[in-house]
Amino acid sequence: MKRPRLFVTRRLPGPCFAKLLEEFDAEVWGEWRHPPYEILYEKAGQVDAIVSLLTDRIDCELLRYGSQKSLKIVAQYAVGYDNIDVECASKYGIYVTNTPNVLTEATAELTWALILSLVRRIVEADSYVRSGEWYRAGTGWHPELLLGFELRGKTLGIIGFGRIGRAVARIGAHGFGMKVLYYSRHRAPENVEKSIGATYVDLDTLLKESDIVSIHVPLTKDTVGLIGERELKMMKPSAILVNTARGAVIDMDALLRALEEGWIKGAALDVFPWEPLPPDNPLTRMKNVVLAPHIGSATREAREAMTCAVLSNLVSFKQGKIPPNLVNPQVASTRKPGF
Repeated sequence: MKRPRLFVTRRLPGPCFAKLLEEFDAEVWGEWRHPPYEILYEKAGQVDAIVSLLTDRIDCELLRYGSQKSLKIVAQYAVGYDNIDVECASKYGIYVTNTPNVLTEATAELTWALILSLVRRIVEADSYVRSGEWYRAGTGWHPELLLGFELRGKTLGIIGFGRIGRAVARIGAHGFGMKVLYYSRHRAPENVEKSIGATYVDLDTLLKESDIVSIHVPLTKDTVGLIGERELKMMKPSAILVNTARGAVIDMDALLRALEEGWIKGAALDVFPWEPLPPDNPLTRMKNVVLAPHIGSATREAREAMTCAVLSNLVSFKQGKIPPNLVNPQVASTRKPGF
């Protein structure tokens, strides 16, 4: 039986990738950078399926063109899928899948790595040692050297109470003894709130009362610019803002002013509206900011599990079954799964 044709926009880690290559007639983009849109558009007209990443623009024009040829499914290697025009995919009978559930703990742990790095000034401390400034200071210890603040007893505000938001909240409450507030589009069940020790509040209350505000919402038309000047000015001058969700959720111009003018204490960011972040961006010169290159899910365990989720979605589709992580279930009424 002829194997379905597959274009994979980057090599993926783990043993499930070898199985993917066995199941499909796959072409893998071998470069570190993402394929140019023109290449991706061309491939959409040549293959039955695409494995995409967040950096790949899967717009309506590409999907329309692919649907006129043989493209039937886009398997996203990520939880988020704001790079894909899902509504358009459904219109043209193209299935879209993602990889939820497998990177929750990795992203939650990275969130806490950023928080601890910022509140205990780890990046500043590392630079202080490496640059020789500590040696030149002539003293090994000083009562006022690089003072941060403790987490116990502080208030953690979680914006977005899905799997990752809840995991971050659980660590804050149970691991550090923090009071947890959360704001989300939908309130969590009472048993979930009680098990974590989290209290539902409106966004304004969360911003005003939290010492640490951590963002865990998907990027949608409703969340673009969710945190702007108004919201930042509500926060405590001693508070920090953490974002491991999507860069565009924060108005970056407002954030820069907030950091420069002291509206808030600092920020820890793993995501940005522009990726990769240019080295001349003002954020790179600020000591009260910790920056990471979008590594929320960057553990061996999570990334390999993501590969296996992609494999599961594609194999299920190949077998004529609804993929386990189907983003647009309405498409099933338009066209049955299968190549």
